[in-house]
Amino acid sequence: MTRERHLSSVLALLCLLPGTELTCPSMCLCVSDAVSCSSSGLSKPPRLLPPYSVTLDLSHNQLSGLRQGSFAKLPRLENLRMAHNMLSSLEYGVFDNVSSIRILDLSSNKLQVVEQHYFQGLWRLEELILFNNKITRVEAGTLIGLSSLKKAYFSLNQLTHFPFFSIQDHSHPFLTMLDLSSNRMTRLPWEDVKALPGLVQRGLFLHNNSLICDCSMYSVFWHWGLRGYDSLKDFSDEHTCSISGEPRSSIRFLRQNRFFSNCTVEKAVSEPVTVLFSNVLVPEGETVRLDCQTSLTGKDLSFTWFSPGRGYVTQSILNDTLISLFANGTLEILAAKVNDTGPYVCTALDIKQGLNATREVNVTVVLPTAESFNTGYTTLLGCVVTMVVILVYLYLTPCRCSCCKQPKPVIPIVTYDPSTLTSVFCPSPRDPHKLHVDKHVAFVDPMASEVGTQWIPES
Repeated sequence: MTRERHLSSVLALLCLLPGTELTCPSMCLCVSDAVSCSSSGLSKPPRLLPPYSVTLDLSHNQLSGLRQGSFAKLPRLENLRMAHNMLSSLEYGVFDNVSSIRILDLSSNKLQVVEQHYFQGLWRLEELILFNNKITRVEAGTLIGLSSLKKAYFSLNQLTHFPFFSIQDHSHPFLTMLDLSSNRMTRLPWEDVKALPGLVQRGLFLHNNSLICDCSMYSVFWHWGLRGYDSLKDFSDEHTCSISGEPRSSIRFLRQNRFFSNCTVEKAVSEPVTVLFSNVLVPEGETVRLDCQTSLTGKDLSFTWFSPGRGYVTQSILNDTLISLFANGTLEILAAKVNDTGPYVCTALDIKQGLNATREVNVTVVLPTAESFNTGYTTLLGCVVTMVVILVYLYLTPCRCSCCKQPKPVIPIVTYDPSTLTSVFCPSPRDPHKLHVDKHVAFVDPMASEVGTQWIPES
């Protein structure tokens, strides 16, 4: 009885320990550091979740609101997916203590306005997914502070404007995709669009909007077309504009450009501005210089390089002793290493005219080549060594030194015992069973004495 009471008390203490927070909620599936609570009919996130969770899937539920600190007990959270819910807004401090989030999926909800405080503190956020909502406005400071942002999806919403001016080289150095397709944009601030960083312009998607045909719009897309941006090549038929704002009179302006024959394209833009590509092979440890020669020839040009290992490199933020950026845009790498391999993109910006040009250099750092293994010489060397060993074995004379002399063999002397002699006439007194056992016959040659005396037979 005492043992049973002791066991029950131990179980009660275990139930009161904080370790119960490590258990997986009954409506969720926990695998390693991933927790999936999708399609569970949840109206709010589970209160107790494993604190070591890195991936949390709350999609396909009925979440309508998120309170402050909803994920504060998940300091390792990196991937948060809440698609296909009923979220219409986010309170202040929803993402407190989860600055580690890298992917945030809020697609297919009912968000209407993306307010400035929504993503505060998410400075590590790399991918923001907001497509298929009912967003009509994005506040100017929404993306400020998201310095690690690489991709932002705002497609399939009801946007009429977007704060392009809030995206700068220094504020979003890694942003390479901005999807604004399938919205309700009619007129855009094209000067702000042309001032976007070169990598953002390359990954800017504006197809399936209600753009109004005008020369300023056409000049921007014509400029991008010369550079061969994938956003235009992949969706050429989806880029339409309406004449005089009439939706019925929309044309595919990338294919039917006769309407813009009277447009005067800017002189700097009318030049064949293309992206220059080149490949550079560098041995490890050597110095390499990458030029930034583009079609822009102005004097007041600013240059920005994007490197695979260091991110954006400008003269204002350069603090690396192994890399230098000259005034003409040339990038110098001292003692190149293997991890310096990758594409280097230089953007030349003409601030006065609002134009930029891009040059891309693919750098490959190779290790020093070792001497090749020659099979022919190795085989010949092996044959020579084998012949030498055989000759040494056959013809090498034995050692004649005194230390190597072997002792003379000792010839045993047999003594004769008359008692052991037998005759055919005298039978042997030995056991007849041993007559043929241990018989030895010795032939003793006469030996000359060391003094040289002759052998004298006995008379």
